[in-house]
Amino acid sequence: MAFSSAFRRILNVSSSTMTSQIASARFSSTLTAPKLFISGLNRNTTDEKLREAFTPFGQLVEAKVIMDRATQRSKGFAFVTYASIDEAEKAREGMNAKFLDGWVIFVDPAKPKEYKPPPQPESQQSSEFGFKTNKTIGWCGN
Repeated sequence: MAFSSAFRRILNVSSSTMTSQIASARFSSTLTAPKLFISGLNRNTTDEKLREAFTPFGQLVEAKVIMDRATQRSKGFAFVTYASIDEAEKAREGMNAKFLDGWVIFVDPAKPKEYKPPPQPESQQSSEFGFKTNKTIGWCGN
């Protein structure tokens, strides 16, 4: 009995310190650019609603909900850009884990877009007779 209560106490202490370490790591990262990434958006949130929610924290340069090209619906995330890093930090602290249009949103620093090299076309191999081989399996006729 004493062992189980001691074990529970150790488990509770270690989990609470781990949770606080994770929370402090999330909030301790400093912004390097005035652009924020907002995730967890309601699919009905528009650019205007986003702008209205983030305007109280400073001068907005841009508030853009990312839309799916095919369906013209929100993908559930957005980017907000402020005039200064201080204003972006205030918005991050003020809006992180808050409700917007009935959903909890998360505000994090935006990461720069990673460069992806363009895909290289597959080279077709020529046989000894000069014919090009195609890797497609199946028959296609008229």
